[in-house]
Amino acid sequence: MIPRYTKPEMAEVWSDKNRFKKMLDVEVFAAEAMSEFGTVPREAVELIKKKAKINIERINEIEFTVKHDVISFLTAVVETIGSEGRFLHLGMTSSDVLDTATGSQLKQAVGLLIKETKKLAVIIRDLANKYKMTPIMGRTHGVHAEPTTFGLKAASWYSEILRSLDRLNFALETVSYGKISGAVGTMAHLDPRVEEYVCEKMGLKAEPVSTQVIPRDRHSIYFSTLAHVGTALERIATEIRHLQRTEVIEVEEPFTKGQKGSSAMPHKRNPIISENICGLARLLRGYAMTAMENIALWHERDISHSSTERIMLPDASIALHYMLVRMQALLSGLNVYPENMQANLDKTKDVIFSGTLLLSLVDKGISREKAYSIVQTVSFDARNSKISIEEACLKNQDIEKHLSAEEIRRNCNVNSQLKNVDYIFKRIFK
Repeated sequence: MIPRYTKPEMAEVWSDKNRFKKMLDVEVFAAEAMSEFGTVPREAVELIKKKAKINIERINEIEFTVKHDVISFLTAVVETIGSEGRFLHLGMTSSDVLDTATGSQLKQAVGLLIKETKKLAVIIRDLANKYKMTPIMGRTHGVHAEPTTFGLKAASWYSEILRSLDRLNFALETVSYGKISGAVGTMAHLDPRVEEYVCEKMGLKAEPVSTQVIPRDRHSIYFSTLAHVGTALERIATEIRHLQRTEVIEVEEPFTKGQKGSSAMPHKRNPIISENICGLARLLRGYAMTAMENIALWHERDISHSSTERIMLPDASIALHYMLVRMQALLSGLNVYPENMQANLDKTKDVIFSGTLLLSLVDKGISREKAYSIVQTVSFDARNSKISIEEACLKNQDIEKHLSAEEIRRNCNVNSQLKNVDYIFKRIFK
């Protein structure tokens, strides 16, 4: 991932330094296990642990010739150990090292994503509670529908972020696996206890049935989860983009001192954070599709998955981590304009209460079809005459026969639309 979208803590997880350290851990733990079971001298393992060093420059130099990442890694490490290095990698295959190290990296990465998602949930929760009863125009198809509250919008985001946390926790469980089972998964040259030992030391579970690799459905779950979380952020960002439009301007992204919105138009304050998040969400969905393609490999393994994973594993993790941090900054500094929300509510006057009037007429015994026709006529008259629906109702004989002026007035009150907001909040904020 490019530095622009990279936060240091997630970059560290996917750094060559961390990857090679975990690969060395796998090799050392395997040798340690073999010494426990009597197939490798204990003295050799102690020497390996003391002398083994990682030299990334040397690894890359060797790989230039051998064209194999694990062989170059092993060769460079053995050079720092000496003859006892022959006790590394006994009975193992490259994917034993790579997949187990990757499982450990994935566990670290999901931990960071969960941490930032929890921070975001707190920010959204506070936003929801602060604007719990702040009326805002509800829109369907982009058109004024019925009133809702800005707090309820945020509560919906919060509920989805909680589901995102559930998905991330499931992904954590799904990817926290390793394998030390040899070239085709049969443990032909390994004591099964070696796998159990290494995985326990790495903080992982042993893959129940592996081939040369850990089955890639596990990785696909990870990428799909990242895509889901990214799309949850995109939903929030898309809403903010719409609400920041000049014609709406109900909320606005933070605009910091010295920030500039356009090279040509000094007045511009654009929703660049939201647009950035929407774009990166598309990237995550693309990676999820590729991860699904990586599940079906030939027989016990081919390497068609490998090239994509080298890009996707760090990039997707880094991108979502960045998106979560970016969304935290957006929502914690969000400018909210209740006065503009009220002004937009007033634009359609009180025709937005047509549904309430419809139900009131039905309660009086009128068929729904007839009531709908009456209220639709009154609504269109009010809009065309630029008067309130309350005024239009008072002039309509069909309505006047069934509803008093007080009943009409009561139906045209925003509070009647929001009477169950408390109930909804109690379901979410337990």
